[in-house]
Amino acid sequence: MHYKPLIGLNADYRPAKSDSPAYSFIAAGYYRRVLAAGGIPVVVPPLEIKDDVHRVLDMLDGFILVGGHDLDPRRDGFMLHPSVRAMDRQRENFDRMLMDLIAERRMPVFGIGAGMQLLNVWGGGNLFLHIPEDLPTAIPHKDLQDPGHRHGLTVTPGSLMERVYGDGEIRVNSMHHMAIDEVAPGFAVTARCPDGVIEVIESESPDWFAFGTQFHPEADSASALDIRIFEEFIDGVLSHRRVHDEMRMLVA
Repeated sequence: MHYKPLIGLNADYRPAKSDSPAYSFIAAGYYRRVLAAGGIPVVVPPLEIKDDVHRVLDMLDGFILVGGHDLDPRRDGFMLHPSVRAMDRQRENFDRMLMDLIAERRMPVFGIGAGMQLLNVWGGGNLFLHIPEDLPTAIPHKDLQDPGHRHGLTVTPGSLMERVYGDGEIRVNSMHHMAIDEVAPGFAVTARCPDGVIEVIESESPDWFAFGTQFHPEADSASALDIRIFEEFIDGVLSHRRVHDEMRMLVA
């Protein structure tokens, strides 16, 4: 029997304020894209105990690391830039533990926005903290007056991104001020903005289906082609599951 894959989504977190309680949440676009691509989304709130995270991951087939506020650069040995809007510590603690365990298992993973940046930082890469200062010749990658701001995308032949987009002009949404600087060992850049800013990385390890996009294919500003990235992810998750099922049958 064919079962739809269970895909984890890490929820964001906001602490309590004087006029509202603490709460976790996730943008609807993430789970809607998973559903449309043939998966079943499972929203996971920020957990604190490693064994609990292991228990959840035992039940999942893949994970999507969602976007959000910025990673705190001080946790990776860098100074805090004034432009950084750090995500809540409870979420970042969870996200970093989650990334460790996903990588340990070689679970299929797709990082979006800050999720891609976490994937790169976990692997030993680092980040530009503010594109306008670090890359002054770059085009704008964020427009506060235009939530649908877009720019071009150049993809690497033979990559997952080429399967998604094929030939022709490609434009994707852009809403970030941080970006990848040094790429983590074991990952390849497979798409860039024409100004050179890294927009996609993919794992080069044959035993790990892992990639990330700086742009947001789950957002309302995404195109029909962007949404196909989720279909590629689900296909990769199913292929990974088939291989593991066959290995378990051989061992049994």
